[in-house]
Amino acid sequence: MVAAKKEPARKVAKKKVAKKKVAKKKVSKKTSSEQRMEIHEVECALRYKAIEERLKAGSDKFDKLERLVWGIYPLIILLYMVEKIGA
Repeated sequence: MVAAKKEPARKVAKKKVAKKKVAKKKVSKKTSSEQRMEIHEVECALRYKAIEERLKAGSDKFDKLERLVWGIYPLIILLYMVEKIGA
């Protein structure tokens, strides 16, 4: 039988450390598509925030117009009654 050659413990330890470093680099390294996706998500978040602000401003304007319409109804009824009484 031929005895298997053993590597010195120091070399084995260096290989293990080297493998761990490679594994860490792979995990932390992002692909260009991941980076593009993150940028896209940030841009979309900003766009949706701007859209929500515009919708809020439009809603406020609509509420103002609705109050004006409801304010005109009593005026119309009052003028109709004045015309009937005066005639």
